[in-house]
Amino acid sequence: MQGTGTVDGFSYGLVTPVAAYLMACLGGALGLRCTARALTNERRGRRAGWLALAAAAIGSGIWTMHFVAMTGFAVKETAIGYDAALTYAGLGVAVVMVGVGVFIVGHRGVTPMALVTGGTITGLGIATTHYLGMAGMRLRGQLQYDTFTVVLSVVIAVVAATVALWAAVSVRGFLPSLGASLVMGLAVSGMHYTGMAALSVHLHGPASTGGGESSTPVLAPMLIGPVIFLIVAGVVMLFDPRLVGGRPRRRRQPPAGIPRPAAEASWRR
Repeated sequence: MQGTGTVDGFSYGLVTPVAAYLMACLGGALGLRCTARALTNERRGRRAGWLALAAAAIGSGIWTMHFVAMTGFAVKETAIGYDAALTYAGLGVAVVMVGVGVFIVGHRGVTPMALVTGGTITGLGIATTHYLGMAGMRLRGQLQYDTFTVVLSVVIAVVAATVALWAAVSVRGFLPSLGASLVMGLAVSGMHYTGMAALSVHLHGPASTGGGESSTPVLAPMLIGPVIFLIVAGVVMLFDPRLVGGRPRRRRQPPAGIPRPAAEASWRR
């Protein structure tokens, strides 16, 4: 060991934190609205489809937020690379763990146990994605973390994710939905930067004069797919007022003279 590296998490100033937060909010808005839409759908197949889309949106938002923020991360004494397998594994973990959380809430509804369980799993998915992404970093040194700050980052993720899920299934209308997505963005961003505050880098060997560059050239190609998915899904959402507002579809009244069971059977066709 040859001393502690000089960590700079804001190489581009406020550009990367703001862009990362917006990505987390976009993924949260899409995912939480899809979760709310699933709760208004009585067909199991369609409900599962909406919940799967919610998991993909939130998971992509979490992963994209982390690596957009990491484009502004640098250690002045050494260059930084990323292991592609671990980096993409973080995306898979985010989608799967968030999927478990939203499926619990989507099928169990607004019960305390479902919200606590779903929020805990979703929050742990946020934290796991972050620290798995950090484990994929390749630099001439060793990462070390302050235990208390790491625990605090996980608590932030779990609490904020639980609140966001509660808002997603409890409130209706555009502005409350927007507030829920902002909370989800706060959960992801707050967890990320709290976790980064716990980090210190201990270098191997003497400092390199060629280090200190940001990892934007390495990460940018990896981010293209998830970013495009979030943007396209966001545009599609704008054209579905029920998805934006979370309103259940109005059921048509059966025509006069037709028994209700027969009318309902005809609607299902």
